[in-house]
Amino acid sequence: MPHRIKRDSFFWTVALQSTCINFFLGAFGPSQPLLRADQNTSLTIAGLHGTALGVAAIFAGLSNPHLVHKFGRTNTGWLGLTVFSLGVMAFVAARPVQLTILAALVTGFGVSLVINNYVTSLNQHYGKQSPVAVSQANSIGSVSFVLGTLIVGLVADNFRDQWRIGILAVLPVALYLFFFRRIRDVDAHVPNELGPQGGKLSRNFWISLFGFFTCISSEFALSFWSAALILDRTDAAPAIATLAVVAFGSGMATGRWFGPILLKQWEIDIQLKIFIAIEFIGFACLWFSHNLTISILSLFVTGIGVSGQFTLSSIRLIGLSGGRPDLAMGKNSLAAGCAIGLSPFVLGLLGDHLGISRAYLMVPVLMIIAYAVIEFIPSHVEPVDEL
Repeated sequence: MPHRIKRDSFFWTVALQSTCINFFLGAFGPSQPLLRADQNTSLTIAGLHGTALGVAAIFAGLSNPHLVHKFGRTNTGWLGLTVFSLGVMAFVAARPVQLTILAALVTGFGVSLVINNYVTSLNQHYGKQSPVAVSQANSIGSVSFVLGTLIVGLVADNFRDQWRIGILAVLPVALYLFFFRRIRDVDAHVPNELGPQGGKLSRNFWISLFGFFTCISSEFALSFWSAALILDRTDAAPAIATLAVVAFGSGMATGRWFGPILLKQWEIDIQLKIFIAIEFIGFACLWFSHNLTISILSLFVTGIGVSGQFTLSSIRLIGLSGGRPDLAMGKNSLAAGCAIGLSPFVLGLLGDHLGISRAYLMVPVLMIIAYAVIEFIPSHVEPVDEL
């Protein structure tokens, strides 16, 4: 039987929510050098925008079980999209660094609420097919990630002082979703009498959560600063180096769409280890490269490796949560927030003192740790044999 899922209206609505947040994330990375030039800040201070996204994810993780308990997963996702849209407008309008950091905090809170609830919603909607559904929804989002990078890069290249306008392209999609595709009364949510999901989680869950933290740390280190690494290692112009990051997003889109199909015969843990190994190979080629073409190809391979890590790690955590997916995704968001907040900031700090090339050696260390956690803490989540 073909390895496919029924992509119904629910799937496309959730996938389009993913396109909104991924467009911003794709635009956010290449916007950092531009924002840094406008505000005349150091790598360390510029990295605080990423830290704000991380802190926001922590807040979202703490509040997610309570919001889901009160409003339900679907309504919490729409709340996240609303907060996200307001944050994007503030980020574009703000000029002082203090305000852009605050705007990044608001936007990041909305981003994390959307992510937390589309993962759990798709997991509930598709059951055993959820690894494919979540991965392919993320693949569609990754196409938007590439568009975000391209649009901001092209606007900056042609209208240097107007680069922020490119980020606003996401708002019409968000408005369309809210007014024309918003799902109402999907499950007639009634708060559970026992309250939000809670309780003690196992040691294996917490160790696996640390493995998830290292996966996200390596992803955002690459997403935020790979353009700086290419500038340091090649003779590329700043605009070309920024556009080269499109290869990273293209790799993620490719891996998220085709990965579940090509790796369907293996269990989730093995699939995740394969993705990490691909990321390691791609990164090694990127780090040693002094040629722009090889660097672009290496970023594409690295993107393929990164592509499956969020989805598969999240499903591992849900499987280790003892039937408490909302609690698991809340903790997931906490770990992602720490990763997003610390990784780009630490890499920027090391880059200021050691140079970006040496600083980037922290990335393979993160990959090795993530691989070791999966090796020693198996989740035994089975693949889908038939769809």
